[in-house]
Amino acid sequence: MKQQGSNRLYTRIQDASGRSVIRVEGTNRDENRAFIYMARHFHDLGLPVPELYWVSEDEMTYTQEDLGDTLLFDAIRHGRETGEFSAEERTLLERAIRALAHVQVVGAQSFDWSVCFPVPEMDERSIRWDLNYFKYCFLKGTRIEFSEPRLEDDFDTLTAKILSPLRGEPERGWFLYRDFQSRNVMIKDGQPYFIDFQGGRKGPTQYDVASFLWQAKANVPASLREELIDAYLDELHKLQPSLAEQSWRAALPHFVLFRTLQVLGAYGYRGYFERKPHFLESIPNALKNLNELFATNNGLAACYPYIYELSHALGSSRIALSPSLERVKSSAQSDCRWQSVEYSGEGLLITIYSFSFKRGIPADTSGNGGGYVFDCRSTHNPGKYEEYKTQTGLDQPVIDFLEKDGEILTFLNSVYALVDHHVERFLERGFNHLQVSFGCTGGQHRSVYCAEHLASHLKDKYPVRIHLIHREQGIDRNL
Repeated sequence: MKQQGSNRLYTRIQDASGRSVIRVEGTNRDENRAFIYMARHFHDLGLPVPELYWVSEDEMTYTQEDLGDTLLFDAIRHGRETGEFSAEERTLLERAIRALAHVQVVGAQSFDWSVCFPVPEMDERSIRWDLNYFKYCFLKGTRIEFSEPRLEDDFDTLTAKILSPLRGEPERGWFLYRDFQSRNVMIKDGQPYFIDFQGGRKGPTQYDVASFLWQAKANVPASLREELIDAYLDELHKLQPSLAEQSWRAALPHFVLFRTLQVLGAYGYRGYFERKPHFLESIPNALKNLNELFATNNGLAACYPYIYELSHALGSSRIALSPSLERVKSSAQSDCRWQSVEYSGEGLLITIYSFSFKRGIPADTSGNGGGYVFDCRSTHNPGKYEEYKTQTGLDQPVIDFLEKDGEILTFLNSVYALVDHHVERFLERGFNHLQVSFGCTGGQHRSVYCAEHLASHLKDKYPVRIHLIHREQGIDRNL
């Protein structure tokens, strides 16, 4: 089946009688695990999600209910293209946003937040990830000159605004869908069903409403947005009678701004770096939303004066948008200065080693020197146990051992914080190489696990090339 923004592989399997299921092959076990848990949890609560039928032992593949082929995005095509939504289209939108309230509130009941991928809740660090997504994957690609200190000042203000509903309010316990938009809602027998919620986590409800009603290509007019917000809050009041509606509404524009910046980062990454033209085609609509947001919300420009300036500069310029789109469509190099990372063999290369200290620390042959060497020997060693001696950090029993113990996860969180900062500065300054090495006693279990997980973490988060070398295992591959 056709992929959209996902790297997962979807296949429809049909038998002779016409019955069908959807087979899903994931690329990240933790992400798959999150979806599997959430799908089962929500289905058990009677929420509108596909039923899971089978899950492989390694949780990398599963089959689920076939909900058909009708996306809400397609079902409201006439309204999206004309701005005039029919009664039927309005009904579908209202059913979807009322159902969202149930997923957020009912779905949070007895929910195990520890399974969420990549983080259990919206926190300051995850907010910064999204804001940096905008800065590095979109804004820098436009070649518009900007003041990074002034932008970061506005980021500080926005981060505080986004975090405020999480401090002591009921929203702290609600399920944040994270990517609630019309492409992730299926219509079956006139009713909405939700898919692609594996990025969900604990968080405030306004973010999902902003995602849905300000989706770049949904083209929902302001009057219809207000009607749908009223319908949503009506449903939310039934589930949470103590809801402070005035405070909820006052916070919403800040979430719209946050979501719009995150979406622009996603469009830049998917368009510039992954060369998917339809994402670039959505950029003008997202910029239009950004300018309308400032125009219709008094005081928002005063809160974020520099983002307001940039919105005008971006809205009045076509720098690196249409030209880049044509270049992406013709498979040539785009205007984004990081485009070379993936396509011309230049940009930032990160070499990641696993090794045994007994055989010495790997040399940096790039000529740059520097980088990190992390000692994994403080964590519990699977190699002490007979059943793991012939296995490596690539094998599931070893992975389960390390993650159940938990020391390795705490260790890696510290590694991520250090290396992420390094990568961001290297990307910003145009450096071309960073080396990170993980050592343990034999270069077999802990160091292999850590090298694999750092490689996956960086590849998912940044436009970089990864050269992964498990020296003692004789494994050498590029990601």
